[in-house]
Amino acid sequence: MHIGLTYDLRDQYLAAGHSEEDTAEFDRPETIDAIEHTLQALGHQTDRIGQVRTLVGRLACGDRWDLVFNISAGLSGPGREAQIPAVLEAYDIPCTFSDASVMAVCLNKSMTKHVVRGASLPTPRSVVIRCSDDLDTQPAVEALRFPLFVKPIAEGSGKGISSTSRVSHRDELRSVCQQLLKRFHQPVLVEEFLPGRELAVGLLGTGPEARVLGTLEIVLSDEAEPDAVTYLNRERGAEMVEYRLVSAETDHEVRKAEEIALAAWQSLGCRDAGVIDLRSDAKGCPQFLEANPLAGLDPSRSGLPLLATALQMTYRQLIQQLINSAAKRCTAAHQKQCR
Repeated sequence: MHIGLTYDLRDQYLAAGHSEEDTAEFDRPETIDAIEHTLQALGHQTDRIGQVRTLVGRLACGDRWDLVFNISAGLSGPGREAQIPAVLEAYDIPCTFSDASVMAVCLNKSMTKHVVRGASLPTPRSVVIRCSDDLDTQPAVEALRFPLFVKPIAEGSGKGISSTSRVSHRDELRSVCQQLLKRFHQPVLVEEFLPGRELAVGLLGTGPEARVLGTLEIVLSDEAEPDAVTYLNRERGAEMVEYRLVSAETDHEVRKAEEIALAAWQSLGCRDAGVIDLRSDAKGCPQFLEANPLAGLDPSRSGLPLLATALQMTYRQLIQQLINSAAKRCTAAHQKQCR
């Protein structure tokens, strides 16, 4: 296949004056190299496109591809991860990972939880704070039980999450919410904090063909910021966070987490590959936290490749599985063009 690659390079945005945190979700050149070299080794012809504005220009010039390998997170806006899938959809060009509607829903943590609750899956009680007055006027705030966890509603890679995210009383809640509202210019999600194990379940495939790849338990070091994979913990990498392979065959809690993750993946309509994050309550019962339908693919740092490596699956095999899932949409697109 002729495969285009869409992505956001962190170095380019840093050079343009954006901050380290602004660009936390973007990729390093080594990741793009790894993906392209793997696709070429699998027999595909590749074409580096880059970010969404470059894609628009290429399409306007008449360029087309059998498939676009999309890992672009987008720079701004509540639908930034949906931008490239939406543009490609208008041209009947299939792409890897989820479609525009799923990307938009999953970036909004509250909307994701609504879908998951609708599927009767467990997730912590929560409320969306759009301005500081909501803390006094929303009855749902009073129903939440401390401690609570506070984070921006539409960020990833630990952005906006720090040692202050877990709050134990009303004054802390107000202070952290006000800081995040001012800093990120978006609503804040406040949810009940779960004190148990944190698990990241990797998934492959689409719809009824989706399956659990495996699960990593996230274990923080003694030197790490507590309670979560914060922005600082993520940036400092292995010295702060250990991703420990755990087995559903021997661990009931992991088995339950994988069941919830697969059901959430299918309910949300996610495609090809990704990660569902869960955390257990005080009784050891896992609950859904977030969905990542646009999984990082840095071979040495991202969760999905780390999980594959722990399971003795090579990076090439992981990319092959992802392409196999997406290739079915290429066939559908070709048949549509031939009608």
